[in-house]
Amino acid sequence: MTELDFEFLRGFLKARSGLALTAEKRYLVESRLSPICRRFELETLSQMVTVLKSGRNSGLEKAVVEAMTTNETFFFRDKGPFDLFKDVLLPRYLAARASTRRLRIWCAAASTGQEPYSLAMLLNEASARLAGWHVDIVATDISTEVLEKAKAGLYNQFEVQRGLPIQLLVKYFKQNGDQWQISPQIRAMVDYRPLNLIKEFGHLGTFDIIYCRNVLIYFDKPTKTDVLHRLANTMAPDGALLLGAAETVIGLTEALSPDPVNRGLYAKAASETAAPMRLTAVR
Repeated sequence: MTELDFEFLRGFLKARSGLALTAEKRYLVESRLSPICRRFELETLSQMVTVLKSGRNSGLEKAVVEAMTTNETFFFRDKGPFDLFKDVLLPRYLAARASTRRLRIWCAAASTGQEPYSLAMLLNEASARLAGWHVDIVATDISTEVLEKAKAGLYNQFEVQRGLPIQLLVKYFKQNGDQWQISPQIRAMVDYRPLNLIKEFGHLGTFDIIYCRNVLIYFDKPTKTDVLHRLANTMAPDGALLLGAAETVIGLTEALSPDPVNRGLYAKAASETAAPMRLTAVR
């Protein structure tokens, strides 16, 4: 792959997915795209670039973007954001939405589904308090391939051992050979949809809680600012946004403000809403 080929791929991936690749990531491009060359019977990455430039192979374009997308995830990843959901956010919105009995949650960049299914299991564990409620969990990802895996809810032994408490494995999964499938009840709680975060997503509606973790780190500053601003517009006035541990809104947007107590948690800034959110546990 020539330097010009690499520069084209950097621009292509930035335009299609928001992924900002530095010059040091050339090895990553070569390792991830070489199998795509073989799949499409292309002899070299330079030949792949030629086909991409022609704009006549949408299947190849999609495969290149999906191959470069990082899909690292596991059940109850980092634990803290799920404890926060169970102990702070859910009690808060049970009180705040008591009149409508409706709660909307969005898991952006949901990958193979472990994050939304973790939330679904927590909601099911709280089902006695949610009787008569309508809860939506919308899960999106740019990759249709990982969304198909998520919809199937089928995981190998390694995947169910990463973060999933044994009592939840026993309760919500059924073993099928060397695979574990999550129960139809939990799968039915999540609505999976393909979505590219750098494109418009206002059509999804308004959400009370948004999980958008460990995806902004792959974007450059202008893209981060744009996505965060649009996320704020998608949040309810008292909505909550959870980012990854290495992500922040500071220096990127004034539409969101960090929670003073809970790391990784953000609300609409006071200037964005007449009723700024203060997240404390409901007693």
